[in-house]
Amino acid sequence: MRCMNRNKIRFFYALYEGRKPITDEWGNTTGEYEIKYGNPTEFHANISPAMGETLTRQFGDSVSYDKIIVMDNDAPPIDEYSVLWIDKLPQLNEDGTTDTPHDYIVQRVAKGLNSISIAVRKVTISN
Repeated sequence: MRCMNRNKIRFFYALYEGRKPITDEWGNTTGEYEIKYGNPTEFHANISPAMGETLTRQFGDSVSYDKIIVMDNDAPPIDEYSVLWIDKLPQLNEDGTTDTPHDYIVQRVAKGLNSISIAVRKVTISN
């Protein structure tokens, strides 16, 4: 029942690809890194409304999350390093990239026998 098509909401995710050293105008590395993500990919899943108090704590007491995404086992490989666009969908460029900052990050992934639950937290990213 949780993964019925009529309950699914459209969102986008981008997977972590690694980090790239930042260089100065002379080509020297600065010691800082830029995080690289893949292009945003569309997916549909059951996304809970904002977090409330429940009796079952699926991810434990120490995890702070705002929403839970529930998917079937055919879910994409979203992990704790992925970023998401849920409330604000990205404006995609012709090459598939986006300049729209993500609005959620993954806090925890819980894989079950028949479904995968992902705890996500809202973040504010400035351009």
